[in-house]
Amino acid sequence: MSTHSLIQTLPKTELHVHIEGTFEPELMFAIAQRNGIEIPYQNVEEVRQAYDFHNLQSFLNIYYAGAKVLVHEQDFYDLAWAYFEKCAQDHVVHTEIFFDPQTHTDRGIAFETVLKGLKRACDDAQEKLNISSHLIMCFLRHLSEEAALATLEQALPFKDDIIGVGLDSSEVGHPPEKFARVFAKARAEGFLIVAHAGEEGPPEYVWQALDVLQVNRVDHGVRSEEDSKLMQRLIDDKMPLTVCPLSNLKLCVVSDMREHNIRRLLAQGVMVTVNSDDPSYFGGYVNDNFIAIAEALDLTAAEIKQLCIHSFIASFLPESEKQAWIEKIQAM
Repeated sequence: MSTHSLIQTLPKTELHVHIEGTFEPELMFAIAQRNGIEIPYQNVEEVRQAYDFHNLQSFLNIYYAGAKVLVHEQDFYDLAWAYFEKCAQDHVVHTEIFFDPQTHTDRGIAFETVLKGLKRACDDAQEKLNISSHLIMCFLRHLSEEAALATLEQALPFKDDIIGVGLDSSEVGHPPEKFARVFAKARAEGFLIVAHAGEEGPPEYVWQALDVLQVNRVDHGVRSEEDSKLMQRLIDDKMPLTVCPLSNLKLCVVSDMREHNIRRLLAQGVMVTVNSDDPSYFGGYVNDNFIAIAEALDLTAAEIKQLCIHSFIASFLPESEKQAWIEKIQAM
């Protein structure tokens, strides 16, 4: 079986995807028109040209501009449903989706509007596409901890629909410890914990995610390799890293995919997984990320399978479901 065929055939999970970052230009234009909202681009091609970023902040600027067209429950449903259709094409059978309520509530959109649209799409994906999913609410780290605490309070009536909380947006200058109290409260309320750390930020941010926030997974984490003690901690704890190769390339974390460290991390025993992050902005969904690293790093079939297995182990699925999917992969 060819590498491309293997990647297409293998069942996969996705553990690091921002639903606002799956917003394809065509859908953005359609929803903007439907809602009578002007956006600063004349056509889809202008949007695509704007996707030539030089760092995380220049990406975030267009990301937030696109998000402002999302107003009604149906908008959030349509956004999520378009992503689930991509999952079906890539044989992603389970996904754990980040959403950023502050991006919307700060514009006057009700928390419930955002959540109901996303949840309805999750329910339909289970019924119509046989794709399971969880929702993970992320706090925007460039905003205050007080704002995050207020968002957590808004989420409490919907605890049954949100499995975990995370930390995203501009990493540099906003260490995980800034949000120590909000994550302690989230843990006490029963939420699972994830956080972006060690992408643009230093290994110290990964230590803080582990020791201060007490994460169940580290999102990105590729700069952990700079700290040998941290690497041993990740290996010993079997701490998953949700790595996003095309994102790392687009945001200049690496300048060439052949320099990416995911294969080295895998070989050393780190539980790395492959994810798309913000796929409409970074040039590809899950299978595109697998293909990019398989070709650039000359991955073997066994390594590709191991990455898929890791993603099931690292997921928040019940153990019995994890094991069933892992056995399917091992038999392929």
